[in-house]
Amino acid sequence: MMQVLNLGLQPYEPVWRAMQRYTDQRNANTADQLWLVEHHPVFTQGMNGLAEHILDAGDIPVIVTDRGGQVTYHGPGQLVVYFLLDIKRLGQGVRFIINTIEQSLIDLLASYQISAYGDPQAPGVYTAKGKIASLGLRVRKGCSYHGLSLNVSMDLQPFQRINPCGYVGMAMTRLHDFGYDDSVSQVAQRWLEHLPTALPIQRPMINRSNFLENN
Repeated sequence: MMQVLNLGLQPYEPVWRAMQRYTDQRNANTADQLWLVEHHPVFTQGMNGLAEHILDAGDIPVIVTDRGGQVTYHGPGQLVVYFLLDIKRLGQGVRFIINTIEQSLIDLLASYQISAYGDPQAPGVYTAKGKIASLGLRVRKGCSYHGLSLNVSMDLQPFQRINPCGYVGMAMTRLHDFGYDDSVSQVAQRWLEHLPTALPIQRPMINRSNFLENN
């Protein structure tokens, strides 16, 4: 059973380091958790990412992280969810977990009357107006971290400074472009309703505004 923590608006690197510590220190009895967060503006580059996909970072910091894939952007107005799961204990493969996450986003968007789909060749969720969500997990010692990012009402201009996920000219979109003004928190609550029973939630969302002070 999973706990859900709402971390609010946080800088990227301390949360990433906290994910690593949580994963390294957990044992067979450690609770699975979902961390819901928004980040201050940041470009994150995968371990084997190519610098050529960062066209003009400008004043936005670039952090090389330990996920796979190429470069992406995080900023306020984007829902980020980190999945700290014991994959072995769940009894499911990584591909099943990724497909489950992807389908939860597709189902969420369908509840907004937005048709969306996945692409096996380019992980994420896409609409007729462009890519609206990215996803990817890192697995270490049978446990996962990293997760998904869903564009809600964020400024999309920084995506023009990169080749998103390594694709030249990839169009990006957000929920706001479809005429919805829901907040990130409202979207998060609605998304939780679309998580399938394969990823059961133990308790309501826990607000952890002091998260970094305690981790």
